[in-house]
Amino acid sequence: MRSVRSGFTFVELTVVAATIIIFMTLMLPGLTRMREAARRVHCRNNLCQIAVALHNYHDAHRVLPPGCVNETGPVTLGVVTDNHFGWIVQILPQLDEGNCWEQFDFTRTSYQQAPTTVKSPAILHCPSSPMQMLSYAGCHHDAPGPIDVDNNGVLFLNSSIRLQDITDGKAYTLMVGETLPPVLGGTWYQGGAAALRHSGTSWDSIDDSAMRAYYHSASIKDELDPKSPEAQIVSGFPLNFGSVHSDGTHFALADGTVRFVPLHANVSLLRRLGNRHDGEVIEEFEFP
Repeated sequence: MRSVRSGFTFVELTVVAATIIIFMTLMLPGLTRMREAARRVHCRNNLCQIAVALHNYHDAHRVLPPGCVNETGPVTLGVVTDNHFGWIVQILPQLDEGNCWEQFDFTRTSYQQAPTTVKSPAILHCPSSPMQMLSYAGCHHDAPGPIDVDNNGVLFLNSSIRLQDITDGKAYTLMVGETLPPVLGGTWYQGGAAALRHSGTSWDSIDDSAMRAYYHSASIKDELDPKSPEAQIVSGFPLNFGSVHSDGTHFALADGTVRFVPLHANVSLLRRLGNRHDGEVIEEFEFP
């Protein structure tokens, strides 16, 4: 009597494999979107905690921290004798980063610290960013310009802004927002272009080729030749806010709320939001 073998034929296995491949192809975009949505929530939570820390600092000191501390201005790349400690260092205790705070020697300037022992806290990194570098900066001004004592933001050179000094309304004033990783702007604990940005330029104007060059420069930051084409692109890059999210940027407003500003937001609106006391009326905006 002839025996009957059980099992799948080659054709059946091929059909099953093709079905699995098609199913995975359909699922992968959804999984990618779900992961990015989770990373975006994480990024939003980072900014929420930073905003709470700034408010707790204000409760303790009756003012927001200075964006940058230095005897002279405007803020430049600096020399070893410049203080240049920034606002992030001031709120480390409020961020529950006491151990990180203890690593700093405040009898020395920010340029005299040991960078190998002072590592940036994880809360300062957007999980969507491909690089573990500073992802958030304070708003120092409403237009391109140097970081100085006469800026219109809330965190600038030797600033001591009280919440009641924000006469345009805390719900209509930017405090901290996402940025692209700093390349030539100093370290996360300094109050320079790495940790302070203006709201006077739209990030929508940055094309893909310039963005790729920027990230390549960031990846080779320590070996970057100042005269190289990459360095030239970076040096001309707008020192504004922006993010790696595909359609916008998170901002913490002075009232402590975090809003997601769309990529194509009106530049004039961003400028008004970056000014704490221009007296202009801002209508309710539909940012989520």
